[in-house]
Amino acid sequence: MKDATKATHAGRAPHDFGGVVNPPVMHASTILFPTLEGLRESRKIRSGDAHTYGVHGTETTFALETAIGALEGGYRTRLQCSGLAACTLPLLAYLGTGDHLLMPDSVYGPVRAFCNGMLRRMGVETTYYDPLIGAGIREHMRPNTKAVWVESPGSWTFEVQDIPAIADVAHAGGATVIMDNTWASPLYFKPFEHGVDVSCQAVTKYISGHSDLVMGSVSCTEDAYPAFQKAQEQSGICPSPDDVFLAMRGIRTIHARLPHHWASGLRVAEWLMGRDEVAQVLHPAMEHDRGHALWKRDFLGSSSLFGFVLKPQYRSEAALAAMMDKMRLHGMGFSWGGFESLLIPVDPPNIRTATKWPREDVADGQLMRIHVGLEAVEDLIEDLGDGLDRLRAAS
Repeated sequence: MKDATKATHAGRAPHDFGGVVNPPVMHASTILFPTLEGLRESRKIRSGDAHTYGVHGTETTFALETAIGALEGGYRTRLQCSGLAACTLPLLAYLGTGDHLLMPDSVYGPVRAFCNGMLRRMGVETTYYDPLIGAGIREHMRPNTKAVWVESPGSWTFEVQDIPAIADVAHAGGATVIMDNTWASPLYFKPFEHGVDVSCQAVTKYISGHSDLVMGSVSCTEDAYPAFQKAQEQSGICPSPDDVFLAMRGIRTIHARLPHHWASGLRVAEWLMGRDEVAQVLHPAMEHDRGHALWKRDFLGSSSLFGFVLKPQYRSEAALAAMMDKMRLHGMGFSWGGFESLLIPVDPPNIRTATKWPREDVADGQLMRIHVGLEAVEDLIEDLGDGLDRLRAAS
């Protein structure tokens, strides 16, 4: 089946619930067993495979896990209480004291904080690498390198990684490849077709699509699943069934929303390229972009999250405030993937440790991250135009 059909039907079993179209919300902690034999047999069942206890899942959570798994193409998917939890739990599952981890320098900031904090305290060493290194990651591999992380493109600086090349090197060294696949969603990047072992997502973003819940998911290959399943069982992480229900509603329309985001994002990006205040647009789906060839080779589409660099003369805080404080349609917020447009300034030099920012092929100036929502593009462009006019006038 095509992805649109999977998004619409996967995880549904109407006739198991009296013909109800959507799986019902099950609030449960205790699960009762009618016989002693059933109770004892439940101890042998791997959590997530059947009703044993509320934290291990009910039909509500199993339905969404099935739907996400159908789109990603992995062996099993498990839901997490947040996107960050979806990133940190795999690290706990595959790493222990004395192990070595490779992280791209473009990694999501809170994951970097987890590596520099909790993992360091656990005795795990993290090396940050140039996200554009490709097969050159071989030079960073060690005998104790147990996991290699990829995030493509990075959610601030939008470098596209050569994931198959990195995965080949990682697997040759016996390491597990873990990917943050939030930017493209399972609709536009198929991680397991490119050598990824574990795929993490913030369900908060495009799967939800409505900026009203916090959730994550982790999908694994069959070989990678047992170690992750053990960490899931021991951590006690589980999402609210009410949030799962909302996410299930979101995934049913992802195939209708994402093409709109993609097209609108490109139109806004092309318009920004024509503005005198803008030095550069960082969008992998645009032909001029440094990552376009890899995006075209590996991705099936594009999200509407991208960056643009303001010229250096527009760097002052006062000018930036003049632009941002009076935006009508572009909100300032740290998330993305919802129906609404967002715009924030970001500062990669403050967190980069392995690579210099801006890179040689990136203009110097204030980097802005924009998420193009579902509003009319003409209205968004007018709002951005007014904001850039204010920026110029205040500089």
